[in-house]
Amino acid sequence: MSLKSQFDLAKNEYEQWGINVEAVLEKLKNIPISIHCWQGDDIGGFEVNKAELSGGIDVTGNYPGKAATPEELRMDLEKTLSLIPGKHRINLHALYAETDGEVVDRDKLEPKHFMKWVNWAKEQGLGLDFNPTVFSHEKAADGLTLSHPDPEIRKFWIDHCIASRKIGEYFGKELGTPCLTNIWIPDGYKDVPSDRLTPRKRLKESLDEIFAVEVDDTYNIDSVESKLFGIGSESYVVGSHEFYLSYALKNNKLCLLDTGHFHPTETVSNKISSMLLFNEKLALHVSRPVRWDSDHVVTFDEELKEIALEIVRNDAIDKVMIGLDFFDASINRIAAWTIGTRNMVKALLYAMLMPNEQLKELQENGDYTRRLALLEEFKTYPFGAIWNYYCEQMNVPVKEHWLADVAKYEKTVLSHRK
Repeated sequence: MSLKSQFDLAKNEYEQWGINVEAVLEKLKNIPISIHCWQGDDIGGFEVNKAELSGGIDVTGNYPGKAATPEELRMDLEKTLSLIPGKHRINLHALYAETDGEVVDRDKLEPKHFMKWVNWAKEQGLGLDFNPTVFSHEKAADGLTLSHPDPEIRKFWIDHCIASRKIGEYFGKELGTPCLTNIWIPDGYKDVPSDRLTPRKRLKESLDEIFAVEVDDTYNIDSVESKLFGIGSESYVVGSHEFYLSYALKNNKLCLLDTGHFHPTETVSNKISSMLLFNEKLALHVSRPVRWDSDHVVTFDEELKEIALEIVRNDAIDKVMIGLDFFDASINRIAAWTIGTRNMVKALLYAMLMPNEQLKELQENGDYTRRLALLEEFKTYPFGAIWNYYCEQMNVPVKEHWLADVAKYEKTVLSHRK
């Protein structure tokens, strides 16, 4: 049976519930996922004075073919994008600046150091997002940055974050789509602190100074990202969820939720509806924590589906900025990008094909039996046939056939890299 025939049969089943499948697919193709560039080179970046990875971040594995130059990384991203349905975005970190061999410290970065990324994004029709890189640097060696007791070190990182916001503004102006510039810092203590308040006070003052510099929010959207703990900051993180949630609300900034940055018994999906009541927008970094913030490749698991359901059922597709954040060097990096991003898109499609209004009505009427039954039955509805047809219509490989493209690329390109 052809993909179209399978699609038509599946479509009939969904349409019995009033779900307009064609309209769903049209809407899905316009939902951008911000794909993180750092999966492609294990968060190495292209700084002349490159430092060892730090900040509680670790990448494991040594799969061959890692991108070693900006050109290689962009080539790998192009290959990845050809395997994923829809039009998406690319998320950059500051350490991916291109300075043509000149040593430029992070507090001195300018838009010109990302001009090649912008020119490439224009050619590809992509938007860009940005992050200051507040780790892997000698001035972050002791685990403190924007909350550091040394005012000179604080000033360095304040200036870096200001420079990053100006770079984000440049991206937005040049590409015609606002850049999300997200601040995450590793600050914290390994053991129980004797003073939790003072570092948080310094962080607040640093953020106030960063955001006091005027940047046009037509082109740049500011967000702040929390974390529960990290390697080297197991007992205390300065930028906790409560801190950033409060700061974002008071200062009209976006609060970014990373799915790996909470306690293992917490779920980000459960936070989305509460956040949407009090925030016009929010941002996500979707990864897959395994026991801790390990940033595994996103799989089509229950939490991913629940995140997508919360976005869709609350009519928040235009209110939630979805980005990815994982890095696995034990498998082919292009495959990792492809698996994770296709799964994020797939989860959104799954959520859009649920009878959300009927399920909501059942809950309001107290009919929990029928609600549970339908939620379970829809798990085996012919969702796969809709997904396969969508991929075919978007001119990307169907099912697992994208693996052949990756294998060919590995043989002809990746295997020749040193």
